Amino acid sequence: MLFNSYTFVAFFAVMLALHYMPFSWTVKKINLLLGSYLFYAAWNPPFVLLLWLCTGIDYVAGGALYKMPDSHKRKWLLALSLTANLGILCFFKYGGFLLDNFVAATHALGFDFHPAKPDIILPAGISFYTFTSLSYTIDMYKRKSPPVSSLLDFSLFVSFFPHLVAGPIVRPPQLAPQFATPRKATAAQLQYGLLLFTIGLFLKVFLADVLLAPAANAVFGSPQALRPLDAWAGVLAFTGQIYFDFAGYSTCAIGVALCLGFVLPENFRFPYAATGFADFWRRWHITLSAWLRDYLYIPLGGNRSGKWNTGRNIMITMLLGGLWHGASWTFVAWGALHGLYLCIERGFNRTRQLAASMTPALVIKSLLVFFCVALAWVFFRATSFSAAGVVFSALFGQAAAGPALLSPSDASRVWIIIAGMLLLQWTARDRNLPAMIIQTPRWLRTIIWVVMAWLVILSMQSSNSFIYFRF
Repeated sequence: MLFNSYTFVAFFAVMLALHYMPFSWTVKKINLLLGSYLFYAAWNPPFVLLLWLCTGIDYVAGGALYKMPDSHKRKWLLALSLTANLGILCFFKYGGFLLDNFVAATHALGFDFHPAKPDIILPAGISFYTFTSLSYTIDMYKRKSPPVSSLLDFSLFVSFFPHLVAGPIVRPPQLAPQFATPRKATAAQLQYGLLLFTIGLFLKVFLADVLLAPAANAVFGSPQALRPLDAWAGVLAFTGQIYFDFAGYSTCAIGVALCLGFVLPENFRFPYAATGFADFWRRWHITLSAWLRDYLYIPLGGNRSGKWNTGRNIMITMLLGGLWHGASWTFVAWGALHGLYLCIERGFNRTRQLAASMTPALVIKSLLVFFCVALAWVFFRATSFSAAGVVFSALFGQAAAGPALLSPSDASRVWIIIAGMLLLQWTARDRNLPAMIIQTPRWLRTIIWVVMAWLVILSMQSSNSFIYFRF
């Protein structure tokens, strides 16, 4: 079930009505849980069983890890939980990828090996709910917070439908305690939640799908060589599309949860106004960045063991972060490129601090970071290294013969939207969305809301599924 569908609007209206009826809090939580399973089953009903399996394993393991006194047994139990969760994730998400690479390796060694295709279907949101559930068992092992008191509350923590299939990735203390006591939104929270939902749909449906996706799809799907201007327009179009698509989903999720009285963590904070690559990852997909930092980078040693070990830890974290996004070497290359950016940035730490105090230099740095991030998106969007090579060749001057792929109006639209996006993000980089909304006069806020809702309704039939549903 997609946020950008009339089916979800009807589903959400029913969930709101049930949530505000005079039922007991336990009944309301059961309604939310059943609704969440229905929301997930709309993609593929049998995969609800997989969600139940992950939930049951980690609820039992987490409670035992918190209470068990024997450190040796606790390590084995944690290893069992990690193996179960990551094993399920690896089978469904990386089974075909691993088999393809094994076959390629056997062919390189001279063996004629042709196994049957596994035909594995990727469950929606498996990367997100696996990380959410894993954070619980790891936190229980470290005794960072008390265990969730009931299976109902834990099941809601993992399966709560606003964040279930594409985040934000929540930690136990961020959401689980909110299920302990009755929650409902105030009138102001309900209005703000609906406004956030509308903003999220506007970002996704109108900006990402209607205005930018056609140019990105045309360029990255072109079977012929590209002209440089077409290539640049296509790369910038995807740079905007991926942001509006994913930030749109996160904004919808936060808004939907708030309408029910729950608060989800912020996931984007004007990332294209970042003045460094570390700053970019503090602003882009914040909950994943924090997860990788706390559960991978720091346990590897972080920046505590010298320059070379720090660089190694950064590269391992970003390589695995790239692989988390998809079972393809192009995603690994995307993660490696970001790891390289971060390592180089650490090497110029003093220069970075000096430039940060100079406003003109800050703007130049921000443009440079945006340029490098846009180049990395080529690997993220391209279906293969050869396809990425075609785009890179055109970007850096290998002009193609023949007519332009994009019309002047299509290319101009991309440049105008990206310029407007950058200007808005630079203006708002030290603020947050709630403050911006509150500071906007009520009459102007109402007009903007109505215009966005109208554009969403007109564009709904042209909208596609969210990009991050593939991950």
